[in-house]
Amino acid sequence: MVKSNTLKSLRALILLLCLSTFFSAYSQKKEIYLFSYFKGNGEDGLHFAYSEDGYKWNALKNDTSFLKPEVGKHKLMRDPCIVKGADGFYHMVWTVSWTDKGTGYASSKDLIHWSQQQFIPVMEEENKTRNTWAPEITYDEKSKSYMIYWASTIDGKFLETKSDEEKGYNHRIYYTTTKDFKKFKKTKLLYDPGFNSIDASIVKQDQGYVMYLKDETRNPVQKNIKTAFSKNLTGPYSKASKAVTGNYWAEGPTAVKIDSNWVVYFDKYTQKKYGAVKETTSGWQDISEEISFPEGTRHGTVLIISADELNALKKEQ
Repeated sequence: MVKSNTLKSLRALILLLCLSTFFSAYSQKKEIYLFSYFKGNGEDGLHFAYSEDGYKWNALKNDTSFLKPEVGKHKLMRDPCIVKGADGFYHMVWTVSWTDKGTGYASSKDLIHWSQQQFIPVMEEENKTRNTWAPEITYDEKSKSYMIYWASTIDGKFLETKSDEEKGYNHRIYYTTTKDFKKFKKTKLLYDPGFNSIDASIVKQDQGYVMYLKDETRNPVQKNIKTAFSKNLTGPYSKASKAVTGNYWAEGPTAVKIDSNWVVYFDKYTQKKYGAVKETTSGWQDISEEISFPEGTRHGTVLIISADELNALKKEQ
């Protein structure tokens, strides 16, 4: 009887150890979705929310800032875009001002402790540049470099779409590349879709790259999200698609693959809430009513982190 009980206890112990190892490995491999965003006008800096399913999002640190803005004309931190680089560091760029000629930049190993903030004057050589909005970063595996891209209006260019509405802004998408965030290639035009466009966000899909961007046309009104495709990150990109969003104004797209479908989040800025569409075999499906974000979430980007990284972020108060 004693021997039988000992054997049962040993089996139970082995089972517990196996289950513990399994759940530990599962926790380490489980993907967590992280959303970087701003609130208000971007004065207080970087906010984070997380989700385990990509639908329900919860604010971290009681929805207070993880990083205060320090650079640029107006010291704002709007449209924060974060990517994890090949070097293991997280790299972030953001809009520093409504009227500046550059972007903000900082890096971090853990999303908590950030490097000294820098101002990158990407449009300094264009004297008639009015703004540098919504910068993003995408890593190019072919060239082992990072492409930073954004929207700018340069007075006197693209006169075919010039308008006196909305302060005369007439944006196109520009870019630069870098391998180390210290030296940058000369800024070039990335995409002219033939209309006023902002908020480009590019992801690698299958054998090429898909650009999501906002058609900023006011008359006849568009204010929607469209797509363009290229085999190479730096282009050339195809003609823009029809709108993938619905009968509402949308901006700030960011995309992530959830299970086998691409999901694109965006800011329904006139309705002061977030929306989303999901790509299916029959087209784009609006899933805005199925998602929830912290109140006041503005233009951000989605990335994937580990469970350990999330646990560290949760400890921040």
